[in-house]
Amino acid sequence: MDGVGSFGAGRTGTTVDPITFAKQPQTILRILSWIFSLVVFASIVNEGYVNLGSERLHCVFNKNADACNYGVFVGLVGLLACSFFFLLDYKFSSISSVKDRKKAVMLEIGFSGFWTFLYFVSFCFLANQWSRTKADDLPLNQGADAARAAIAFSFFSIITWAGLTVRAVQKYLLGTDMTLFTTEHMDGGAPTQPYPSNSPGGAPTDTTEAYQSPPFTENNTAPTYQVPIY
Repeated sequence: MDGVGSFGAGRTGTTVDPITFAKQPQTILRILSWIFSLVVFASIVNEGYVNLGSERLHCVFNKNADACNYGVFVGLVGLLACSFFFLLDYKFSSISSVKDRKKAVMLEIGFSGFWTFLYFVSFCFLANQWSRTKADDLPLNQGADAARAAIAFSFFSIITWAGLTVRAVQKYLLGTDMTLFTTEHMDGGAPTQPYPSNSPGGAPTDTTEAYQSPPFTENNTAPTYQVPIY
């Protein structure tokens, strides 16, 4: 991975270049995951329900409302999570505490891995229910394109979320370069800058320096007056 220091990021307060940030593999995967989640969510909400001669709407996936509800849930939460982690990635270098950075990376690992599994379940569940759907349940093939889109992009989401999990694990394995952080960083406090030695508020550079006598002090006694002899 690119970047050095604490979990793939440099010193606290490092300026983030938007162009460089946008080109990072993790950012690309995050944007793709956001798009795929949006497609899964929007496909089911807009065209995932059909009216079969009554006022009641039925799910296109074998009339199984649980299939549609599950797809909407996974897509919507995945969409919101991508937005949250995108902002976290952008602000990651501004996090001063090493402990907070570690917690953020561990949160990303847990959530990305869990959502990879949920999208795998979504793909299998929707594909299974779609295969059981009868042609008579979809007059004029209504909602078929939306169902296929939800299944396809659930599969694509497995790949992107798995990639995000791998990237997060790589960030965690990078660990921390402790030379980049002070004790205040480790404790979660704001770092303090020491005063320069020549500043008014600065402390003496060496308090144990031995006292040196001023020059020409080898004989400090007053000269004695001698009475002349006549």
